[in-house]
Amino acid sequence: MIGAITLLLVFQLIGEVIAKTLALPIPGPVIGMALLFAALVARGGPSSELRGTAQGLLQHLSLLFVPAGTGIMLHFQRMSEEWLALALSLLGSTLITIAVTALTLRFLARRRDHRSDTP
Repeated sequence: MIGAITLLLVFQLIGEVIAKTLALPIPGPVIGMALLFAALVARGGPSSELRGTAQGLLQHLSLLFVPAGTGIMLHFQRMSEEWLALALSLLGSTLITIAVTALTLRFLARRRDHRSDTP
């Protein structure tokens, strides 16, 4: 378990270093997650230790929302002043995410069908 958590944190650190060094607008943990994904694809999937650790973290994922909830309550006045912009950005980003997901799924389905048609 310690090895798996260390692996996750190392990839997060690598992502942070890349984001800070190259002054990228992408958060370091996102870069680290993409690098971890690439490493796992190249390796053929996660080890049983990493899989178990990830499942354990996902089971307690709700605990990670406590700081966000506290931040919302701390800045409640500001949120009440800017509710329209927040609501529109949440709605817009949700619609964009759904559209991009649908387009990606359509692209991958066509690609799969095209590959199955050719011998």
